Amino acid sequence: MTSWQDVERSAPEFAARVRALFDAHRHKTIATLRADGSPRISGIEAVFEDGELAFGSMPRARKGVDLRRDPRFALHSATVDPVDGAEKDWPGEAKIAGRAILHEGKDSDRFVVDVTEVVHTHLNEAATLLVVEWWTPSAGFRRVERE
Repeated sequence: MTSWQDVERSAPEFAARVRALFDAHRHKTIATLRADGSPRISGIEAVFEDGELAFGSMPRARKGVDLRRDPRFALHSATVDPVDGAEKDWPGEAKIAGRAILHEGKDSDRFVVDVTEVVHTHLNEAATLLVVEWWTPSAGFRRVERE
């Protein structure tokens, strides 16, 4: 299992930027897989605590049922649009993919993330190129710039 703490140890500056984007807003979006394999998008709150990324689900909620059947998911930070004329100040957006490890509770389920990929998409300092940075447990940190 790859914890959030593993990402922080491997790429601390990158992990800090991604975490700041997730912490900037309370609500995030999670994609899970329905029984027929089609995607389901749901709102969710997620927290970084004790070196882990975790989120919850009410018992029998659709996203929790999806994750119990197939633990793969993608989590997206809140998205804000770049401000015209101040594009260089746009913080970008972050995504974390992985597998949700269930910790059953009495009143709710808690899932801890086994991280498989972390992505930060933003603009370069001149706001002329799109920068995609990502981290995986097997390949570590990588970066590309695109027009």
